[in-house]
Amino acid sequence: MARSAMAYGVVLAAGLMAFGLAGCASDGTSGSEGGSDSTGSEFSEGGGGGGGAGSGTSILEAVYFDYDRAELRSDARTTLQANASSVKNGGGHITIEGYCDERGSEEYNLALGERRANGVRQYMVDLGVPASRLSTVSFGEARPAVAGHTESAWRYNRRAEFKAR
Repeated sequence: MARSAMAYGVVLAAGLMAFGLAGCASDGTSGSEGGSDSTGSEFSEGGGGGGGAGSGTSILEAVYFDYDRAELRSDARTTLQANASSVKNGGGHITIEGYCDERGSEEYNLALGERRANGVRQYMVDLGVPASRLSTVSFGEARPAVAGHTESAWRYNRRAEFKAR
């Protein structure tokens, strides 16, 4: 039993490392959320981003944000262009969920998550998705995609996800 749990842990760690190495690069930017010095952009520019640790059950790719930022990065814009095409060709309603990492107060993170979700929504509308088919909600720092108290976890928690309803 202990041996199979250890093997599972090794396989899981290897998968997470492979995923992290496939899409990470730092641009050296930093923000002021929570007062920590930390880089913000860990995902490669233009690589399509999303779909990783916090992608949930949606077929739409998650997009990720820089530390203490709600502005869309170029990799997020690329991902959102693909998402918008899928949404326009499909039917139904999509909820855009905004999330943050654990740094900052609960109130601040709820507001930041809301700005992230609203920014994603506006970009999708600008790409031709009917506004009536999109709604937003912020979960702030609740519901982290990856547990942990390090930048390697936080970068996956600064995200917007899409849920069909």
